[in-house]
Amino acid sequence: CSSRFLHRGVDEMENSNTNWGQSVTGVVIHEGKVLLARHTYGGGAGKLIVPGGYVEWNETPQDALVREYLEETGIRVEPQSIIGIRFNMHDWYIAFRAGYVSGTPVSDGDENSEVVWMEVAEALAREDVPDLTKKLIQSAASGKDGLELTPYESNSHPPFSLYCQGAGAERDT
Repeated sequence: CSSRFLHRGVDEMENSNTNWGQSVTGVVIHEGKVLLARHTYGGGAGKLIVPGGYVEWNETPQDALVREYLEETGIRVEPQSIIGIRFNMHDWYIAFRAGYVSGTPVSDGDENSEVVWMEVAEALAREDVPDLTKKLIQSAASGKDGLELTPYESNSHPPFSLYCQGAGAERDT
């Protein structure tokens, strides 16, 4: 993620496989608790946030989410629906609802200083959880459908993904 650039300098950015314009995060709620990591750098230093990071070149956002979660938290996740998209003139950020697969939370000792499971209500009430993280937790916990991976046929630029609301193959019409 970006702390490698911030901690180690421009040389790594120039030699990196990182696509600095595309990033991902995921909200994992398991047994009524959300997984949060205490950020160690930049504007989010000291804050509890949902883990995530930049997409690497030739990597799908879904694969980036799985990789970032495992690297930063020791938790294996499965991307599910898209619950939010944040974009500006600099980059875009896709937020997934993600399912817990396995693992025990552990800090990476670099981008975060701790990784914790926290009751959703507590996370939403805390002052050290930023508003963006709270909005994403609320979206994931709402029970409302997000944008779902929707199979389609194409011969151009694989791998490709389409996410739509209510258009998934498993849905009854």
